[in-house]
Amino acid sequence: MLANKTIVLGITGSIAAYKAADIASKLTQAGARVEVIMTEAATKFIAPLTLRSLTGQPVVTDMFEPAAEWSIEHIALAEAANVVVIAPATANVIAKLAAGISDDMLCCTVLATKAPVIVAPAMNVNMFENTITQENLAKLKARGFIIIDPAYGRLASGKMGLGRLAEVEEIIGTIKQVLGRSGDLAGKRIVVTAGGTQERIDPVRHIGNRSSGKMGYAVAEAARDRGAEVKLITAPTSLPEPAGIEVIHIETAVQMKEAVAKATPQADALIMAAAVADYQPKSVAKAKIKKETPSLTLELVRTPDILTEVKGNFLKVGFAAESEDVVANARQKLEKKQLDLIVANDITDSSSGFGTDTNKVTLISQDGNVESLPLLTKREVADRMLDKVVELLGKKP
Repeated sequence: MLANKTIVLGITGSIAAYKAADIASKLTQAGARVEVIMTEAATKFIAPLTLRSLTGQPVVTDMFEPAAEWSIEHIALAEAANVVVIAPATANVIAKLAAGISDDMLCCTVLATKAPVIVAPAMNVNMFENTITQENLAKLKARGFIIIDPAYGRLASGKMGLGRLAEVEEIIGTIKQVLGRSGDLAGKRIVVTAGGTQERIDPVRHIGNRSSGKMGYAVAEAARDRGAEVKLITAPTSLPEPAGIEVIHIETAVQMKEAVAKATPQADALIMAAAVADYQPKSVAKAKIKKETPSLTLELVRTPDILTEVKGNFLKVGFAAESEDVVANARQKLEKKQLDLIVANDITDSSSGFGTDTNKVTLISQDGNVESLPLLTKREVADRMLDKVVELLGKKP
C-alpha cells in the first residue's frame, strides 16, 4: 500500500514535532518516499538533520533556498505527492490554510497540490477549542481536507484536554485508507468480526477462548486499505481501534449475532474471523459465585450459529480453527453453513493460530478449489484471502 508512494510530510512548530520523526521512519520502512517540509518554527523543536537521516531525502526548510533536486520546489513536490500529511498542524498553519495564505513552502505546496491533504492538529486545549480554530477546521473539511482529531491527554502546559497529536498508528492508518480509495474493493461494504466472545457466568467470570483478535483486525485493515467501507464487530481484545473503520464492540455471541444482522443488509461480504463460543451458561448468576463447595456444575446451552442464521445476498466467508483433519472438517463446515469461502488453520501448530502474528492456512472455496498457503503474517494472509474475495465478488450476481 505504501511502497513507492510519495508522501509529503509537513511539520509545523508544535512540541509534538518530535513524533513526526516516528511517522517519517515508519513510512520510509514501509517503502514510501517521504519528502519532508518543515516550517521555520518546526526547526526549533526538531532538527532537519533528524528527518533527513530517517528518510534519506533532503528536507525543505527555506522557501527561497535553491533546491538540489526540485526545480520549482513547491510545484514539483505538489505534483509528485500521492498524499500530503501535516502532522503536527498548529493553529497558525490551520488558519493560514483556511485563509489561503501561502507565505511558506508548506502552505504553497498544499495550495498547489491536487493530492489528498491530511491534517493532524496538535495544540493547547484552549487553542483547539477556540471558535476560530474550529471554524477554520470546518472550512478545511468542507474543502475536502481529511482532519484527524487530536487525542485527549496531558498537554505540554500540564493541563488535561483535547490537543495531543493523534497516535502515530492512527495517522499512518488514515494515510493507508486515503491511498486505498481506488483499490480493488473501492465501493464495497465489508463486515468483519474479530476476537473471542465472552459468555458470562457471573458478574466477574466468563467462558472464553484464546483468540487475540489479530486475524480479524488484520482483515479489517487490509479491506480498508483496498478501498472498502469496513465495519468491524469485535469482542474484547487488547488491540487498538484501527483508523478509518467503524468499530462495534460486543461481548457475547448473542450480541455479535444482533450486530451482524444489523450491519449486513447493505453488505457485499461478511467475513467471520471471530472465535464465537459454542456454548453459554443457561443462566447467569446475578452475584459473584463464592467458593463454598469443592466443585461447581454449570449447565451450558448452544450459542447462535451466526453464519447459518444470518441471511442475505452477500458473500459469506468463515474461519475454521481445527486440531485434526483440518481440510476435511473445514470443507464440512463450508457445506453445512453454505459459505462461499472458508479459511482453515491447524491450531496445533505453535506458529499459527491464536495469539501469534503469523498463520498458516488453507483457502477452500465453494467451487472446490483448495489453496494451501505457506506460513505468512496475518496481514499477508488477510490480503491473500481478500484476493479470493475480490475474485468471488466479481462472479457473484
